[in-house]
Amino acid sequence: MVEEGLRIDPNRMAGGWPDLPIAFVALDTGPLEMPPLPPYPVVGIGDPGHPSGRRLDAVVEPPVSLAGLAASARANPLAASAAMRLLRRIDAMPVDAAIEQESLAYGALQAGAEHAAWLARREVAPQPPGRLHVTRTGNLLELVLDRPQARNAIDRVMRDALFEAFTVAELDRDIERVTLRAAGPAFSMGGDLAEFGTTRDPDVAHAIRMQTLPAIPLSRRADIYHVHIQGGCVGAGLELAAFAARVTASPRAWFQLPELAMGLIPGAGGCVSVPRRIGRQRAGLMILSGKRINARTALDWGLIDAIEDLPPVDPARADSD
Repeated sequence: MVEEGLRIDPNRMAGGWPDLPIAFVALDTGPLEMPPLPPYPVVGIGDPGHPSGRRLDAVVEPPVSLAGLAASARANPLAASAAMRLLRRIDAMPVDAAIEQESLAYGALQAGAEHAAWLARREVAPQPPGRLHVTRTGNLLELVLDRPQARNAIDRVMRDALFEAFTVAELDRDIERVTLRAAGPAFSMGGDLAEFGTTRDPDVAHAIRMQTLPAIPLSRRADIYHVHIQGGCVGAGLELAAFAARVTASPRAWFQLPELAMGLIPGAGGCVSVPRRIGRQRAGLMILSGKRINARTALDWGLIDAIEDLPPVDPARADSD
């Protein structure tokens, strides 16, 4: 159950929104006379087609629950607030500008107490560095993530290789198609957790991201990309994949944005790419809840374009440039 104190009737708020980590609004009457949204998540309960529903940060639908949203916002209220304020602000921005705003917000949270608390609890074992296989055949560029022992977590080596490959595809107009796949049972479990906390200065972290973020060159020629996903597609892996013009997935694929539980927001471009695929409200649900969604839900929401069971990729056959 969600505490009644989190259920708000905006038509009865003479003094504005109360000070809360999250508010729930019933969408069961006519249009609501809502004041401007507060600096924390406001989530609708009921009809997603309600005339006031689109003003809110999200409208609850399966597999996300009210209790799960409330617990997430209570656990990391600063990150929850930053995520929703960012999504509202960048909804109509050009992609490059929106990515920069995401990076600034992410950097601020990196230096914050909620992320510091997660770093203090974190337990990770270092893994061998990642590798990206790059094969050029005529106008086709094929990329394969190859770090299956770490479920293709994206470390600095792999991130830099992706940035380089995406930059080549951006600048070389003879490349007409880019495919991105991954070796092993998972597409990518996101950023390498062992590398989180390496840079705590928000200005330095932002400067590094603006020079090395793979999402920047990827987004500039997103129309030539096809990403295929098998197994888990988490965090940075999903954030990059969502930029592609075509995204397919195996029937057993699943998708998750878990950053809020780390005191963060998606910081690899996902606050930009995911809302542009599934809308700001469903992106808000994924970010606030950290809930996994399966391939069928991803297809229904538009996060992927088709469910296809492709043969496993064999990185041993790829020629590395």
